[in-house]
Amino acid sequence: MSRPVGARTAQPRTARPGASLRGRVARLLVVATVVLVVILAVALVALARTDVVLDTLVAGSGAPDQEQLYAQARAWERLILAALILLTVGSVGLSLLVWKSLEREIIRPLGALAAASRAAADGQLDHEIPPVGSGEVAALAADVEHMRAELACQVEQLRASHAETERAHELLRQQAAELARSNRDLEQFAYVASHDLQEPLRKVASFTQLLAKRYSGRLDARADQYIDFAVDGARRMQRLIQDLLMFSRVGRVDVQAVEVDLEQVFADALAELGESLRATGAEITHDPLPVVLGDPTLLRLVLTNVLSNAVKFRRPDVPPRVHVGVEDTGTAWQLSCTDNGIGIDPRYAERVFVIFQRLHAKEVYAGTGIGLALVQRIVEYHSGRVWIEPAPDGGTTVAWTLPRAVSVAPPQDAAQGPQQGPQQGPQEGPQKGS
Repeated sequence: MSRPVGARTAQPRTARPGASLRGRVARLLVVATVVLVVILAVALVALARTDVVLDTLVAGSGAPDQEQLYAQARAWERLILAALILLTVGSVGLSLLVWKSLEREIIRPLGALAAASRAAADGQLDHEIPPVGSGEVAALAADVEHMRAELACQVEQLRASHAETERAHELLRQQAAELARSNRDLEQFAYVASHDLQEPLRKVASFTQLLAKRYSGRLDARADQYIDFAVDGARRMQRLIQDLLMFSRVGRVDVQAVEVDLEQVFADALAELGESLRATGAEITHDPLPVVLGDPTLLRLVLTNVLSNAVKFRRPDVPPRVHVGVEDTGTAWQLSCTDNGIGIDPRYAERVFVIFQRLHAKEVYAGTGIGLALVQRIVEYHSGRVWIEPAPDGGTTVAWTLPRAVSVAPPQDAAQGPQQGPQQGPQEGPQKGS
């Protein structure tokens, strides 16, 4: 048993030489045995002499010294009787002596030790067990005291640990309350951002667009450039606010997981990206997509962002080729989006998921720097994970996992051929990636 540093422990007492109970009892038994042997020998000698006298009386009946022999026989009989009485008294005395010795050396010390041990067993570990008796009993009492001291130290440690655990729980409760207040503040900020910030921003965007329509070409080239800068800045600010709102809402608003057909979600994402797909000549293919458990709106954002990034980060003069793959891992669906674009340096494979982290200047590739961070947040909200893999042809593969729907398999008749973007114009702009 390990002993805490600084803990007071009782040391067993060492018996004094000659104080051993076993030695004293042995000496007492030797003396008693010698006394009993002597008394028994006297009785035997007296008995033998009585037999001799009686034999003489029988053989010499009528002899003149018959009365003297009879008196000797009577004397030996009295001697034998006295020896037997002495033997009986000695035995009784020896028994009393042994009893008193046992009571003094064993019974009373063990009784006191038992009472102290019961008190310790009842939880009174702060009461020391006093040294009682001598020899082996004293050593036993010292060992019990040593055990009590160890138990008292361990109980004190448990109490300190319990108090520390209670303090940790109280700290966690305080942090949970603080987190709840922070979430309420964040919700309030989201409300302010969605109303109070976007309203004046919409006015700025509207009036700058109106200026661009009415006065384009009527002012000098520098004025037209300034108006274009203002219109573009207002639009990017609107996208940034919308992306931040969506990023902050994921995970804070509980949604009921339903069975989501990713084929339909994929079609919605293509419709949303229709204009950029037509402009770049992108070719999008996919494996048969499964039915998963989740929120359809959030899962559409995942596909929209990964497809948007695959088309946006293309190589110059090379039409984007994007494939969405599916793999059944047994416990989840693993999806992937592979492109033939510029690729991502493996050193930055984790950095791209950090909000506002960009690997390229916004003048080269437009975007808010929130897209893949939003993808990671949505996937983790669905108990999945997302990561980056290098593509064989130098592009990029974004892979992620989603939970399986119960007893639902991917459709076998889904189209796997190339799909061009739909002809209708896009709806709301996608959440741009890093």
